[in-house]
Amino acid sequence: MREFIVEADGGSRGNPGPAGYGSVVIDAATGETLMEAAEYIGVATNNVAEYKGLVAGLKAAHDLDPAATVRVRMDSKLVVEQMSGRWKIKHPDMKPLAAEAARVFPSSQVTYEWIPRDRNKHADRLANEAMDAGKRGEQWSPSASTADLDTRAARAAAEAPTGPPGDAAAGAARARAAMAGRGGGVALGEASPTPSGHGGTAEDADRRAARNAPQVGWAAPADLGAPATVVLLRHGETALTPEKRFSGSGGSDPVLSDVGREQAERVAAALAARGTVQAVVSSPLKRCQETAHTVAARLGLDVHLEDGLRETDFGAWEGLTFGEVRQRHPEELNAWLASPDAAPPGGESFAEVTRRVSAARDRLTRAYAGRTVLLVTHVTPIKTLVRLALGAPPESLFRMELSAASVSAVAYYADGNASLRLLNDTSHLR
Repeated sequence: MREFIVEADGGSRGNPGPAGYGSVVIDAATGETLMEAAEYIGVATNNVAEYKGLVAGLKAAHDLDPAATVRVRMDSKLVVEQMSGRWKIKHPDMKPLAAEAARVFPSSQVTYEWIPRDRNKHADRLANEAMDAGKRGEQWSPSASTADLDTRAARAAAEAPTGPPGDAAAGAARARAAMAGRGGGVALGEASPTPSGHGGTAEDADRRAARNAPQVGWAAPADLGAPATVVLLRHGETALTPEKRFSGSGGSDPVLSDVGREQAERVAAALAARGTVQAVVSSPLKRCQETAHTVAARLGLDVHLEDGLRETDFGAWEGLTFGEVRQRHPEELNAWLASPDAAPPGGESFAEVTRRVSAARDRLTRAYAGRTVLLVTHVTPIKTLVRLALGAPPESLFRMELSAASVSAVAYYADGNASLRLLNDTSHLR
């Protein structure tokens, strides 16, 4: 059984006054942020805002898994004691909210814990973002939120080893490295091609990207604005998927199976519930287009095609299992596993795929700066985007699991840095 942590907070600038709430759902096992919610609610008291944050957090957790157990953590002693049944609820504005919160999960699945305010910073930041948006006459937008990143940056800075007194720049660099795990960062754009007209090897491209990456980081004073948030969706199953056969862009272009169509419907419902996707872009291959159109129909959006998102062309290996390739092409397979510059017979190398995926990434992050875009694509393009965001070596492609209809996410910032937010989430399929 899954276990979630719900952290919630609310605030009122005047009490009563302009108010908002924030809540976050966290995977108790991994510490991963699964869902954020925030809203400006007009004029209200602190207590009402805190209760509304609780309700929103519990509903978000229920949407993820109604069978999960939930640990609620709040810095409101009033809400924690009342929901635990130790204090009576007397105020008429809070009774219906408490009753609504109690209906979301059976009481046996929820526990309540009071925490100090400094341990509830994520939800507090979300509530303040909501109130700031209300002051501008807007509603909170998840695509513009930096609450998760700000909280992680503060935690990383607190946990990073200290250096000589007053060495603020080194401390900021350590915090960035501890948080992002990428050293100097990875630039959005690849370096210009070599004189031969090609981009060089994958290792060359990685080294150039790291060398040219801007040094603006999490602790810098510059306002980088909202990132381009790229939600990466692998297409649903085809007939070849369960058999683990090579299925790239040079084969028969299979369509979704019955299982794959059901997976597409499930991920469409999950993304519609989150309400954050503002555009849909797909690989031109049929299995991606079918998945993309299922999601886009649910979201009321159009589907745009991007050729750079197509899968690797596996050449002579298309339709074969790994074992069959090992038997028929042992030398070529060994070379392919050893170097990103080696290609299957008649196919593409991972270095070639990296260049076209990077070019597509650059086009899309420019086009959707400050917005959230869904990219429906394949195993290799998604793994490539993830490894580049992390500054990981090419061999990391073989060390990632990526299930059919799984969701991953990367945020790209104006300074050229990227942040991996999610990898291989399949909770919507369970």
